[in-house]
Amino acid sequence: MSKQYYPVLFMLSSTFSLSLTGLFSKYLGEYFHVNLLTFLRFLVPAILLIALSIHQKARWPNRAEQKYLWLRSVCISACQFCFIYALQHLTLVESMVLFGTGPLFIPLLEKLIFSVRISIANAMALVVTFIGVTLLAGDHGGFNIRPELLVGLAAGFFNAGSQLTLYRVSHSRLNAVEINLWTFLFASVVLTPMVIVNLTTEELFTQKITQPEILVLALGALSVLIINTQVFRAKAYKFAQSGSQLAPLIFTSLIFSALWQVIFYDETYNFYQTFGLVLILGANILGLSVNQWKRHRDLSVRAL
Repeated sequence: MSKQYYPVLFMLSSTFSLSLTGLFSKYLGEYFHVNLLTFLRFLVPAILLIALSIHQKARWPNRAEQKYLWLRSVCISACQFCFIYALQHLTLVESMVLFGTGPLFIPLLEKLIFSVRISIANAMALVVTFIGVTLLAGDHGGFNIRPELLVGLAAGFFNAGSQLTLYRVSHSRLNAVEINLWTFLFASVVLTPMVIVNLTTEELFTQKITQPEILVLALGALSVLIINTQVFRAKAYKFAQSGSQLAPLIFTSLIFSALWQVIFYDETYNFYQTFGLVLILGANILGLSVNQWKRHRDLSVRAL
């Protein structure tokens, strides 16, 4: 097989794994409390990464690297908490669409943190996204304000923070395995107090578990899929000629998620909800495409 197909295949493998991550998280969310599931979602992959890198000793991050790793751990913990909460209260596709709004919030965070100017296209895409969320809030009985939609949107916001800090730490001496290993471990530490509080105030499971072996297998599969998502995406970008080459494939996870929803869940949407989903997806694709075009244009100008 020609190497020109490697980036596409690796990216599709990544988005396929991501969609299955959402499916398994939604299933496990029916049994685990959101605090416990979020905690295990980081702890188990960290243990697997430690086992995989046992022959290659992971380097301890220095002070500068720890700063960005802790920041990313806080962002990714909040992101997954909001995402899992959304999965417990929304459909799989709704949750994945709201989670996928992360790229739109990156320019907003860059403006707040680094004083980077927000383009008109990004500002319009954000406005369209919020219009889409408003339409998505309608149900068969009319418009209702649903807090879980805002929580799902918050997952996209914290996802943007995670990506920004990942960009910073990726330019350090740590490799991809080490970055994910320490991020998952630090995130487990961040989430530990929530699990302890949850343990002292209420049960960690939302319903009685009759087949624990199935949950253990599902949790193991979820952990492997989380690692696969990161590894395949890193490989895709390694073989790609540019980020814009893979940009259109990022949202294929929504196509896979829609397929899982049709197969495993009986969910229907009215016209306004469908239009809201289309607006959110369209705004994200537009915002991402404009950003990629601007980067390509800037690189072309510098080359002249």
